[in-house]
Amino acid sequence: MEKYRFTGSQIIAILKQSEAGRPVAALWRELRIGTAAFQSWRSKYGGMDASQMKRMKELEEKKHRL
Repeated sequence: MEKYRFTGSQIIAILKQSEAGRPVAALWRELRIGTAAFQSWRSKYGGMDASQMKRMKELEEKKHRL
């Protein structure tokens, strides 16, 4: 399994910052991520909170075991 630089909860916090009005370009520079990474995070995790993220991870792990 791949190890990512950011955890799911960190990604959600980053997306919440961008939704709160923080300039996205500033986030990219600060975190040293590209536009593609940010857009994929937004499509995958956009609108989620921590409990939904936990449930999604549980379902992915269950699917992987099967």
